[in-house]
Amino acid sequence: MFGLAVLFGSAVGFALGLTGGGGGVFAVPFLVYGLSIAPREAVGISLASVGGTAFAGVVPRLWRGEVELRTGLLFAVAGMIGAPIGSYLSTLFPEAVLLVMFGCLMLVVAWRMWAKTRNPQLVTGVCLIEGQAAADRSACQRDEDGTLRMTSKCAQLLMLVGLLTGMLSGMFGVGGGFVIVPALVLFSGMAIHRAVGTSLFVIFLISISGVTSYVVSGRELSLETTLQFLVGGFIGIWLGGLVAGKLKGPTLQKVFATAVVLVAVFVIAKTVIL
Repeated sequence: MFGLAVLFGSAVGFALGLTGGGGGVFAVPFLVYGLSIAPREAVGISLASVGGTAFAGVVPRLWRGEVELRTGLLFAVAGMIGAPIGSYLSTLFPEAVLLVMFGCLMLVVAWRMWAKTRNPQLVTGVCLIEGQAAADRSACQRDEDGTLRMTSKCAQLLMLVGLLTGMLSGMFGVGGGFVIVPALVLFSGMAIHRAVGTSLFVIFLISISGVTSYVVSGRELSLETTLQFLVGGFIGIWLGGLVAGKLKGPTLQKVFATAVVLVAVFVIAKTVIL
């Protein structure tokens, strides 16, 4: 059991290190089907392990200046509000329904990630700047040096997306990175490598809110399994960061999207058949 928990944790950390998200997408199925943990407890363990692993990944990126703290904090505050809401919503559905919903969400995520590889702007992180035509601008704009202009319209947009991300985190036990990275690139014009680092920062903060609400509600959380997952996660996120530097963005996204589809199909089929 110890070996499996560490191995699964490594896979979760590897996904986080590669893309800045996706760890929770794999964590819940690993816990439920690989370690025979109840779905509701798996959500809590997933939140705790993904959050701790994200923290390990964001520290070196903070040192290298690859995290936009102001943007990440705004996004995270809204997400921390949404996490308890999502946690409460998860109690309104039977576990089987929750797993099928989770599988469907993964299919949507995979489609978005694959589609994103066909749009050069989303992959390379091209920023919208002041000199562009008004019709082409998003709510958030950046100066020529890449500094984000935090207008009220931009702040409201980031908070709305952050709120929805937090709800997903609390409801399904996912860190939300698969939403955070494309959201930061698309809505704030952030370069992709900075979006990955900022995503890990946001995941860590949102996970704190999700785990707190989970524990306060009186639900069970296995510290032993969580710690084993974290040990593997620390190893995986280090390896994922190394590999990420050697692969092109579009190729990496397609491989990850394919893996997500396979896991989603497995979760849905196993739940419906049983």
